[in-house]
Amino acid sequence: MRLAGKGLIDRSKPLNFTFDGRKFSGFQGDTLASALLANGVKLVGRSFKYHRPRGILTAGPEEPNALVEVLDPGSALQTPNTRATVQELYDGLAAKSQNRLGSLRFDLLSVNDYLSPFLSAGFYYKTFMWPRPFWEAIYEPIIRRAAGLGTLKRLHETADYEKAFAFCDLLVIGSGPAGLMAALTAARSGADVILTEQDTAPGGRLLSQDGQVDGAWVKATLAELASLNVRIMTRTTVIGAYDQGTYGAVERVGLHLAPQRHLPRECFWRIVAKQTVMATGALERPVAFANNDRPGIMLASAGQSYLHRHGVSPGAKVTLFATNDHARTVARQLKAEGVNIVALLDSRPDASTLEDFPVHLNAKITDTAGRHALKAISGTHHGGDFQLDTDCLLVSGGWNPTLALACHQNARPTWREDIAAFVPRPGMVPGLHAAGAANGTFSTHGALSEGRAAAEAALSALSLTPKSPDLPQAEDAPIRITPLWQIKGKGRAWLDFANDVTTKDVKLSAQEGYTSVEHMKRYTTQGMAPDQGKNSNVGALAVLADATGRSIPETGTTTFRAPFAPVSIGALGAGGQGRGFAPQRFLTSDQASRDRGAPMIEAGLWYRPSYFPKPGETDWRTSCNREVLMVRSSVGVADVSTLGKIDIQGKDAGRFLDLVYTNTFSTLPVGKVRYGLMLREDGFVMDDGTTARLGEHHFLMTTTTAAAGQVMRHLDFVHQAYCADWDVRFISVTESWAQFAVAGPMAKMLLNALLDEKLGDFPFMSCGEVAIEGVKARLFRISFSGEEGYEIAVPTPYGEALFRDLTAKAETLGGGLYGMEALNVLRIEKGFITHAEIHGRVTAYDIGMEKMVGKKDCIGKAQAARPGLIGPEREQLVGLRPLVQTEIASGAHLFTPGDRVERINDQGYVTSVCWSPTLGSWLGLAFLKNGRARHGQQIRLVDHMRKLDVLCEVTDPVFLDPKGEKLRA
Repeated sequence: MRLAGKGLIDRSKPLNFTFDGRKFSGFQGDTLASALLANGVKLVGRSFKYHRPRGILTAGPEEPNALVEVLDPGSALQTPNTRATVQELYDGLAAKSQNRLGSLRFDLLSVNDYLSPFLSAGFYYKTFMWPRPFWEAIYEPIIRRAAGLGTLKRLHETADYEKAFAFCDLLVIGSGPAGLMAALTAARSGADVILTEQDTAPGGRLLSQDGQVDGAWVKATLAELASLNVRIMTRTTVIGAYDQGTYGAVERVGLHLAPQRHLPRECFWRIVAKQTVMATGALERPVAFANNDRPGIMLASAGQSYLHRHGVSPGAKVTLFATNDHARTVARQLKAEGVNIVALLDSRPDASTLEDFPVHLNAKITDTAGRHALKAISGTHHGGDFQLDTDCLLVSGGWNPTLALACHQNARPTWREDIAAFVPRPGMVPGLHAAGAANGTFSTHGALSEGRAAAEAALSALSLTPKSPDLPQAEDAPIRITPLWQIKGKGRAWLDFANDVTTKDVKLSAQEGYTSVEHMKRYTTQGMAPDQGKNSNVGALAVLADATGRSIPETGTTTFRAPFAPVSIGALGAGGQGRGFAPQRFLTSDQASRDRGAPMIEAGLWYRPSYFPKPGETDWRTSCNREVLMVRSSVGVADVSTLGKIDIQGKDAGRFLDLVYTNTFSTLPVGKVRYGLMLREDGFVMDDGTTARLGEHHFLMTTTTAAAGQVMRHLDFVHQAYCADWDVRFISVTESWAQFAVAGPMAKMLLNALLDEKLGDFPFMSCGEVAIEGVKARLFRISFSGEEGYEIAVPTPYGEALFRDLTAKAETLGGGLYGMEALNVLRIEKGFITHAEIHGRVTAYDIGMEKMVGKKDCIGKAQAARPGLIGPEREQLVGLRPLVQTEIASGAHLFTPGDRVERINDQGYVTSVCWSPTLGSWLGLAFLKNGRARHGQQIRLVDHMRKLDVLCEVTDPVFLDPKGEKLRA
């Protein structure tokens, strides 16, 4: 089927490939689809539901049928659901058809096609309801095995992916005539331009159509764009339009090539543009008629593309069926290459018949024949009934502008009767200008003109003076279309080829009351296939409108959502495989801690020392007890660099902190630190921590290790949503500072041995700048142990040296290092909370901090006051001490003595426990119903898994130094 002398392929570079184990050959520049067509292969896949034979329908990424698995024999991996129409041919390519049981030609699951009367739309909603026990035992396992397209090996992904960011004045999406003209206009005017194209080369439809514009203009334009430093990104699909001019895009880097271990497969781009021109073109649509899904039936634009780009005839005996003039152009071009044109069937009664091939008007196709390949079509036209022997039918039902990106912020397009299609409205996405076919302008001259105008509008918004080029000579024929959505016949007429949705299914949806487009979509699965309804949505809307007696505009469209095209999870999570998914984060003191034999444990991706064993200590608890008593009696050092640190600056910084914290920070004096409580919008506690005022408009917030990222996202949301005009900026500096806790009665003595100037009066909750051997550092008088405590921070490069110095000086004073186990015991003894207590389901009232929610407004305040979130019925923070010194466990549940141990009698639960060497007792923190009123009472602690059943005394959660005299010393 290859045509001599045609196409943009390189015939000097033959390529070998296999499909379903059969060997074929093609040329450099072929796609897998074009190479299969050139070799006479028409059957390429099976449909999802009925397993009907399917062939190639389109020539682009909207393809619903030709989905294949591309194999990587070197790694035993495979890429499922690859569109043969976009998979570039390379030497050694191995692909196989999917969604079949047995061979492609003799698919055993094709029995579903004969059972179709029992498998109509919505059958699963009605069938699998009874008998009820069958759901888990029979129905669900069968459905799960049958669901999905393609297969995945049970192997870890080993390929690389990348993510990248780009910024520009103008983003031009699409490089057809409108896109090229927009990019040229903007680049000449001095704008920084990015031009994206999902295809392998710029040009858009100009690559697939002949004589639309002077070919020399295209080459000259691309050369000039390159000289003007326009970034032209081919093989890049823009998949979503997001807030503030941000667009997501996926670039095929190595995915289309033979496996190359040094290349990433894809790159996920986040492009931020001040203005955007959407020149995404339009997609041709089919017409629904009986058995319109035979292999060999494809869109006229696809036949034209295979002719001009790949030098392939779509068939030996070609028939065309159309509602507009486009198919005539395709027929003429095929005829000129010697292809046998059986007939042009025009559905319009008043179109011209003056062509060099048979033309029949008022034509309707009512059936087709040929199971694995088209053999004949039949129907009626102005001369009566007909039957034609043909192996290829090219269909053109009109064009739908590719406008999904303009609708990604929930705006809806408008209907244009003259083109029978939806078009975007101005302003649907701020800063986005539609042009060319994407805007409903289908002539080449019109597209060029609109591309220039869109660029001029964008330049005006950028305050740049346009330097507009002249328009080249181009085709300017008006579109003439008489819409035809469906033809009644005895067989099933297909709308969504990938999901096997027919016109009958849509009518049944309306008949059963699902008349909303959104309900119809879910009832029939129309548009939920891999192509997201690109070929079928408008046709389905027209059928639904007809079934409900409404117009198409009244029926409306379904919601357009990102991504516009399928995106691999590997691209979205670039860098996230293996350790990249949960990167290991090491402290500056990591090696020094390991040198001392400290076992490391994960804490929010950080690796922190659990304890520091000494010779003769045989278990972790012995080491932990020693470290706790060491801090209580002398001095201990711990690396607390993992705490989140957020630098906040600006005239409104204090005001901003008042909004995000329950208590007031705008009145905090410079050089002081204050404890703060932060709520989510729903009124529940998000995090706690201290914030220091380093200057008049300069604050440093600390967060818990576990919530550092969450708090940063929360601050960003609050700023954007509620106070974007405030003078405040913030950035995470967690990794910029190494920070160490120095705690115990000798803490100040240790620091005075280290600092360049000895500490004078430095009261509790103070902060200030100090120096260590000339290196500037920050000192905070805060405590998480209940002892006199400090935290000293230095720039990260000095972290390890300071840690070693602090350790050496602590050991000379009879102290030393303590790890996470001791830190946990110290904080439980003092009644300090962590995310074991503020786990997302507690309020300020629950933890006894309701007085911190002051009179001022703050995030979450109103929601925290809702009924049910305050009052004695709430579980409140308490302490627990077993009456008999026996082990207790976190996770245990609490019951009133004498009550049966069952869910209805549950009084609360335990969050943290420890053995306290200081008090010689097991201690626990727990949440207990009306707990603050039950101090001194007994409660029963039950943990069936650990076989614990212990009576405990309910106490205040602060077990040690309740007045705080030691930490304020």
